[in-house]
Amino acid sequence: MSRTRARLAATGAVVVLAVTGASSVAAAAPAATAPTGSVVVHENTAFLKDSALNGVVVIPLPSATPSYDNTSGFSTTFPVTGGQVNLPAYYGNIQLGGGLLFINVFTGKSAVFKQLAFSADNWQLTGVPVDGTAPVALLDPAGDTQVTKVGATQTLTAADLQVDAEGARYVDSKLNTTFFKGGQSLGSLSLTFTAGS
Repeated sequence: MSRTRARLAATGAVVVLAVTGASSVAAAAPAATAPTGSVVVHENTAFLKDSALNGVVVIPLPSATPSYDNTSGFSTTFPVTGGQVNLPAYYGNIQLGGGLLFINVFTGKSAVFKQLAFSADNWQLTGVPVDGTAPVALLDPAGDTQVTKVGATQTLTAADLQVDAEGARYVDSKLNTTFFKGGQSLGSLSLTFTAGS
């Protein structure tokens, strides 16, 4: 074999190896993606007025995003940070970013919750007190609830969002108030969850 043919053969082998290597890289499994979505808690104006008259203020903490409209009230968006859930089958758990700070401006007492989550098993929004480890049930979707699933995206809308009795007792004890009651209507909830891969 002449030198020219040998060089062409070697070059061809390199090209075949490069293409084969590129193909194996392209065929590799794509990187896993995290789940996305959010939980939006909407406080209606009636609840806001009642809580203000009683000296109770609820402040969302980062990475939650608050917004206010003078007609419809106050909303807070909590981003999905993890978890897996099947809303139509009522099981699973979604972890949320952000936290909640409750303040009684009359007494100066406060309560802080971190590690917010939505439990489809118990149909509750929960939070872990900053000085504790066990989650406390805070809010319960109620009233007219709609659950849908399209592809990997699931949604839940609840026309009513109520204070859970456990959360009411816990927050009242921390704030030294009797404002919160189990079943107390706060507003509404919407949840969107898209599974990761």
